[in-house]
Amino acid sequence: MKPPFSSFNSPLLDRRRFLADTGMGLGAIALTHLLGRPGLLAATVSGKDSIRPLINPGSPYAPRNPHFTPRAKNVLVIFCSGACSHLDTFDYKPELIRRHGQPMPGQEKLITFQGEQGALTKSPWEFKPRGQSGKMISELVPHLGALADEMCFIHSMQGKTNTHAPGENFMSTGNTLDGFPSVGAWVTYALGSDDQSLPAYVAIPDPRGKPQNSVNNWAPGFLPASFQGTEFNATNPIRNLARPGSISANSDKATRGFLQRLNEQHAARFPGDSELAARIASYELAARMQLTIPEVADLASEPAHILKLYGADEGGSKINETRAAYARNCILARRLIEKGVRFVQLFNGAYQTGGEGVSNWDGHKQLLKDYSLHGPVLDKPTAGLLIDLKQRGLLENTLVVWCTEFGRMPTFQKGSQGRDHNPAGFTCWMAGAGVKKGFSHGSTDDFGYKSVEDVVTVHDLHATILHLLGLDHERLTYYHNGLERRLTDVHGEVVKGILA
Repeated sequence: MKPPFSSFNSPLLDRRRFLADTGMGLGAIALTHLLGRPGLLAATVSGKDSIRPLINPGSPYAPRNPHFTPRAKNVLVIFCSGACSHLDTFDYKPELIRRHGQPMPGQEKLITFQGEQGALTKSPWEFKPRGQSGKMISELVPHLGALADEMCFIHSMQGKTNTHAPGENFMSTGNTLDGFPSVGAWVTYALGSDDQSLPAYVAIPDPRGKPQNSVNNWAPGFLPASFQGTEFNATNPIRNLARPGSISANSDKATRGFLQRLNEQHAARFPGDSELAARIASYELAARMQLTIPEVADLASEPAHILKLYGADEGGSKINETRAAYARNCILARRLIEKGVRFVQLFNGAYQTGGEGVSNWDGHKQLLKDYSLHGPVLDKPTAGLLIDLKQRGLLENTLVVWCTEFGRMPTFQKGSQGRDHNPAGFTCWMAGAGVKKGFSHGSTDDFGYKSVEDVVTVHDLHATILHLLGLDHERLTYYHNGLERRLTDVHGEVVKGILA
């Protein structure tokens, strides 16, 4: 008969306990490995092909060092939703003018996104030389044209899709599918922010609504949720931040102090709980935003000459009111950059069901009518933003990127007065820190149909943005679902020809 089990007469480690303890040990090793790969447990997780930054869940926006000396500290992306036509704004094509009304050679039976194409069609707006560079820019955007010497144009962009939502995804995340981190999420994951009282990443939707793929343009994807863009604009700032009138300032302060002590005690009871630390950090940021967001979004302190520069003081018609609302968003963008927000994403144009051609740049049917509305809304406020950034010295450290999801066709659609989708060739431009001024890179063919010289992919554009921020796009990674993921996937090269 065996003696009853007790801690005194049992073996030091029997078979059952050995197997159980081994399983738990292996699980702990695996967990430590998984936490270490995204940089949660190490100062810097590095390997042959990647460098992942330390992310302290309790302070996810803490500033982090780049891989090398950066040219830019902040990024401002101006995204024209709906696919703004390069042929009616920045890409001058004399041959398109000469062959107006003729079939496009070799493409007489071309079928594109919405069907068969008609004849080559010149822009309804005249192009004129601008600045000392003599850059030819359309009369649709004369205020931006006046700043041609500040801009670095990329005329040879190519995309992967001719559909809006995947196109927005591709430009914003480097992937046509949903569920991938946006550029801003990658940047704030890598670098954090110099200002801890505001979100590191802010998305400013158009006053008329969100882009077609909505929040996926500023989503964190598989990165920690901390790095999602915070969405608000000058018309609709973040709600529910104000202290209720029934609570005094002293009571509010005392309550927040008490909650902070409780959070600190709770965190001490569960050391290493990254999810708890992240939740506490998000609540603490929300508390700080009660003070900072109302201040930064309140444009009442802006002098009259600044409101006039942007066109934010205009009204009296629908187009003027829309322009003034977008202009206030532009001022908000400048104020956020001024405060040190790392990444600001400003949208011009919005998607509305049943409102095609009304609130975005999707000019299929009535290009002249629609763009005559959109051009003035974009032009003066965006130009005012660039001027204001420069006169405040902010362009020295800020990279401005103007983009859209793809271009438009040099032909009009059959039976229509507009241009169809065209990812084969389009234009983006940059200004500010680290890029050449008054410079044009690459080109489309004689009609603006396809990029043919120094072709630049969206992955190349993203690699260049990261490079200017001091980040190596091939080494900035995040381990997800068995793969070392990166913004540029397995593609992308820095466009060295545009670097100053």
